[in-house]
Amino acid sequence: MLSYEFDSHPEWRGRLSKTSVPLSVKYDDFLSHVLDSIIDGHRVNREIGAQLHHHGNLTGISALADMIKRARFGGNVFFNVNLHVNPTNICTLACRFCAFRRGSRSEEAYSLTAEDFVSRIDPYSDIIDEVHAVGGLHPSWTVENYCKMYQHSKNKYPHISIKSLTAVEVKHIATRSGLSILETLRILHRSGLDSIPGGGAEILVDSVRDRICRGKEKSAEYLEIHQIAHTLGIPTNCTMLFGTLETPEDRILHLHKLRNQQDASGGFQCFVPYPFLEDNSRLPEAKIASASDVIRVIAISRIMLDNIPHIKAYRMNIGDHLSAIAINSGADDIDGTVGHEEIMHDAGSTTRVDYDSNQLSTLIESAGLTPVKRNSTYSSYAIHNSTPFNQNLRLPMAGQ
Repeated sequence: MLSYEFDSHPEWRGRLSKTSVPLSVKYDDFLSHVLDSIIDGHRVNREIGAQLHHHGNLTGISALADMIKRARFGGNVFFNVNLHVNPTNICTLACRFCAFRRGSRSEEAYSLTAEDFVSRIDPYSDIIDEVHAVGGLHPSWTVENYCKMYQHSKNKYPHISIKSLTAVEVKHIATRSGLSILETLRILHRSGLDSIPGGGAEILVDSVRDRICRGKEKSAEYLEIHQIAHTLGIPTNCTMLFGTLETPEDRILHLHKLRNQQDASGGFQCFVPYPFLEDNSRLPEAKIASASDVIRVIAISRIMLDNIPHIKAYRMNIGDHLSAIAINSGADDIDGTVGHEEIMHDAGSTTRVDYDSNQLSTLIESAGLTPVKRNSTYSSYAIHNSTPFNQNLRLPMAGQ
């Protein structure tokens, strides 16, 4: 189907003004003011964002975010089917929240060759349309290692999009290769890199980054690397890891910085917020996010990020039940990973990775919404109705 039928509606504020207002918003003076301000073309500033984070009416906040999402996309929820291939778990850093990283001498350390990389794809090549490939900062790999992986993949499976590398990986590869960020991304793009997933943002507040991921790129560097990618025509996602040591105000500042960057370079496709998972990592003092916190962050993200089209419910991290709530609370996209995934599962995720398009469609339909299968860059779409099977998915109550 033509992409414009599913793109964010250009007159979404006008559509929002004609939307029936839920009682949880209508009889809340603060949320009614926020709604009127958005309809009038104003942005939700950091002060209002912080107030939303502390406001007690989560039902109303979720309803407001859902209004905005539906004004933009109607009842559509987008998904694609991808495979996670992590090229190496060897990393020169030791971020405190990371359960995936191994030292080069660890018995569990591994590094995939280009042939290994493609062999991970082989069993799923007929059902996936995207490979999501991120990993550690290998102490000896240069841009050539990644070019070989991408070229081998594209030679065998030209139809599969490669979404790969975090900003810190790009910086590390450039340093190891003696190249600028611009030249590194240009070479990788020519070798088959189609888009960048946006991981590694964590919290774009350097005082927090120094405590949870010392040695990674600074906040400004993360944004600059994405800006360079955008200038080369490489679309990217952007992310936020919350529930570590940040404050609600830090989260709002993070959203503010992403929105400003999108104003400048315009290449962010989707924002992916996900909570820190406490198991199997090294951050015992983390302020673990509750289920309500997760929904609040997703909802506020939709309310504040007026220039980033899509908000993802990262099912691989938050699970099916919260994802079903999230797609009625501002999120319009849900991930469809199949096969193998390490980073989130090493950190404690128990979400299944064997969902096919039919099961994802059933999950979306169970929330009263329309599943739309998309490609990696949101340029091709098809409605994907599920085939009935003997499984009842119950939409959970918030907090379950």
